[in-house]
Amino acid sequence: MAAIVLTDVSKDWGETRVLDDVSFTAEAGSLVVLLGPSGCGKSTTLRLIAGLDQVSSGRIEIAGRDVTGLKPGSRNVAMVFQSYALFPHLTVRENIVFGLKARKVPAADRERRLARAADVLGLAALLERKPSQLSGGQQQRVALGRAIVAESPVCLMDEPLSNLDAQLRGEMRREIRALQQRLGMTMVYVTHDQVEAMTMADRVILMERGRIAQNGAPEDLYACPATVFAARFIGTPPMNVVDAERIGVPGPRPGVLLGIRPESIQVGAEGVPARVASVEYLGADSLVETEAAGETIFAKVDGKSQLRPGATVRLAWADADCHWFDTKTGDRL
Repeated sequence: MAAIVLTDVSKDWGETRVLDDVSFTAEAGSLVVLLGPSGCGKSTTLRLIAGLDQVSSGRIEIAGRDVTGLKPGSRNVAMVFQSYALFPHLTVRENIVFGLKARKVPAADRERRLARAADVLGLAALLERKPSQLSGGQQQRVALGRAIVAESPVCLMDEPLSNLDAQLRGEMRREIRALQQRLGMTMVYVTHDQVEAMTMADRVILMERGRIAQNGAPEDLYACPATVFAARFIGTPPMNVVDAERIGVPGPRPGVLLGIRPESIQVGAEGVPARVASVEYLGADSLVETEAAGETIFAKVDGKSQLRPGATVRLAWADADCHWFDTKTGDRL
């Protein structure tokens, strides 16, 4: 059963269209990530699902019910914000159950839900502390706890980890994914971080300029990008996309773009001639930036590369690793 269905949803601010005919489905119990650069419409989409903004056209269904015109409190969704939105004068306990008190949930039920959330998130020893006494990760857990006690089947998350350092983000990614699977909730998660998307999602919806550029499993977006934008946005480092004719590589037809992932390129004695521009040592591997016929091509090689800027090399790859795109539209051939 689909937990969330958007059908031809658009949003206008005055004469500016910020979301244009967006349609997708989030299956019950799945984690769907809305991914894209700033201004692409992903947070707007989340706010429309939550009811914080109203659609200009289109339809939104949650659990089989048309909620397009309903207020946020009538949609039965929980939301976790980027800022955590904790009350500084309230304890962890009071922050978590605040919404339940506002909805006049009986005290016994509140305590039951609080105990469950505290157990799941490891907050039992922190319930009497104030937010100022907590680390960033602990504050995020409190925000998650508030979403859990709502016992809503749908949870919406708007870049919840962007305020955390890199190591803590990695830990919280795993915690959120495990929590979502353990509770069986449907989660729509907004981020600009492709690592979060690729490691957490059942399905990634990549957005560009208010439209969906590609909708699929993480491995599909990586292995078969639908557009040049998708090819360059997914992958670290991003895919090389170059003019095939310029570097002397025959394509399926004249005037096409060739896409090759850096990890698919071998630096050796055969292939396209290139000059090394720079080398970045990353630990397990090195990123070699080269220039070939005016095109910049990155290659990822194992370990610490001995190449130096100015060196002449050749770049080779297997035919199976080639991705071809239309030069004018950017669409995959």
